[in-house]
Amino acid sequence: MDLQRLLRGTVEWGRLETVARELAVRYGDGTARVEFLEADNWLSTPFILHAGGEPYFVKVVSRQNSVVHALFTAGRNLGAFSSGTEGFFEHFGTPAEMARHELEATERMRAIGVNAPEPVEALEVDGLGVLVVEYLPAFRPLDELDVDAERELAPELFRSLRRLHDNGLAHGDLRAENVLILDGDLYFIDATSVREPGELDAREYDLACGLAALEPLIGASDAVAAALSAYPRAEVLAAREYLDFVAIRPDHDFDGPGLKGEIEKRATAEGERSES
Repeated sequence: MDLQRLLRGTVEWGRLETVARELAVRYGDGTARVEFLEADNWLSTPFILHAGGEPYFVKVVSRQNSVVHALFTAGRNLGAFSSGTEGFFEHFGTPAEMARHELEATERMRAIGVNAPEPVEALEVDGLGVLVVEYLPAFRPLDELDVDAERELAPELFRSLRRLHDNGLAHGDLRAENVLILDGDLYFIDATSVREPGELDAREYDLACGLAALEPLIGASDAVAAALSAYPRAEVLAAREYLDFVAIRPDHDFDGPGLKGEIEKRATAEGERSES
């Protein structure tokens, strides 16, 4: 957490107040109440804005956040190159561009029927990128549920991911913290790489991230079974090649060798059953 706070940096209160005042005028009568969140977010400062009788979820992206995103993007693409594939992560040059990209990603996910918070707008205030979306009340991140609920929702996570992929999109930052549960429904947030590359590599990377997110929660066997319920055996096997790449990220902690072994075992068994 100390490293994360250092990298994320701190946006001065005066600039955050400027953002809140601007949004209070846009969405209400000029008055607002702000609740800051202690969120595991490397790339923004999030808060809840109450204005005009409505709550909004706001992410403020600073220049330092943009620099960190550039470093992460370079590192991820280096990992992709080291895996023998072309880099497929994009960096957006300014805080405002990062906010606009996430707004567009959220719009496109909703357009194809994948649950995501309703987008409101993206704008620039005092050199900061500002993303405003619907606030989902009483949500819980996937990794804060009990294990039975996590196991039950695992196939739905991969079905939603498959819907993204079948529509030519990718998520790019799939973690348990970026999967929210509200009234039993699953929502994706914080998409960083939604685009139209048609690149199988990005699809397999997303799938590897989903497996890595679920393994610590429900175990390798159930995680792989959930993936195989939505993806062909060949794609699950291919995703295995990205697990070492995912493991170097500071926001994933999973049993890589155990997960690889389970993929090989389950995928081989699936193949033998299909051939018999």
